[in-house]
Amino acid sequence: MPSAATHAPIAAADWLRRRWLHLLGRLARPIVRRRELRVALMFSTMIVTALAATLVAQLWLLILGPLLWGVPHLVSDLRYLVIRTGYHRRPLLWLVAGAPLLWVALGGGLVWGFVGAALAAACARARLAPRLLAVGLLALCGAGFVVMGRLGDVAFAHAHNFIAVALWWLWRPRSGRLHWLPLALLVAASLFLLSDAALWLAQHSGGLAWFAGRMGPDYQVWRLSPGVAPDLALRLVLLFCFAQSIHYAVWLQLLPDEDRQRATPPTFRASYEDLRADFGGPGLAIAGLLALGIAVWAAFDLMHASHGYFRMARFHGHLEVMAGALLLLERSRR
Repeated sequence: MPSAATHAPIAAADWLRRRWLHLLGRLARPIVRRRELRVALMFSTMIVTALAATLVAQLWLLILGPLLWGVPHLVSDLRYLVIRTGYHRRPLLWLVAGAPLLWVALGGGLVWGFVGAALAAACARARLAPRLLAVGLLALCGAGFVVMGRLGDVAFAHAHNFIAVALWWLWRPRSGRLHWLPLALLVAASLFLLSDAALWLAQHSGGLAWFAGRMGPDYQVWRLSPGVAPDLALRLVLLFCFAQSIHYAVWLQLLPDEDRQRATPPTFRASYEDLRADFGGPGLAIAGLLALGIAVWAAFDLMHASHGYFRMARFHGHLEVMAGALLLLERSRR
């Protein structure tokens, strides 16, 4: 049962949902009953919304997005990649993947995440040949990122936004073709953000002038596209802003919908009870305190709160690589 603190907002959300479905009338039936249609529509809407926000208020999206959605998306990361997959019940994975992941979380080099992913792939419940191929590819990727030095960390930050999309696609078998619509939109939007037209719209919308503290365009270029020609650097900042929003959308909306056994969506109350069953009351309380702590910290020092969140979240991109390798190798079992 929801606690007293959560009952009212959950009940209000369910009431709004019922009213919205009532207003949609017959249009709501295929959306509710057909998961593939619902997910394709939701994903496509998110892409269009994220693209518009990236062109109009990109810096606020970059600054506030992680502070608002960062901790909830980390909870979802752990829930679906560790708990729902059952990997937390495999002691060998705790040893071969958990130790490198912990070292990365404590500030270890990028390469250790790929070491952990390669070791996890070697322990996958799959045939030997695919495991050896995965180990070799992960070793090559890790070596490539190491050779790039600091640029490797930046490149991995960009790439990990799209890893979430790959995990969404891998999560369950696809019986239709509707999922290709949002994927095509995603590719088109990403290419558009690298164009002259997108840069012109972003510069003339005024969004590059809306920022807080010292986290303006120069700071974002230094953080997300160092050593790159100015025009291309700003385009890469726009692309990261857009991809980060999609990354959060995948973990907070799309994967939860894909993971359910029933095709119809549950109520918010049922979703909360499922989350509580997976994470436990203490786990949710810790996550809530972390989210509240970052919000309070940001109210006093936005830049350092942002840095603190990203230090805390550093492990999760490597967790996605590790889990992605296992999901791909063990797909036939799932």
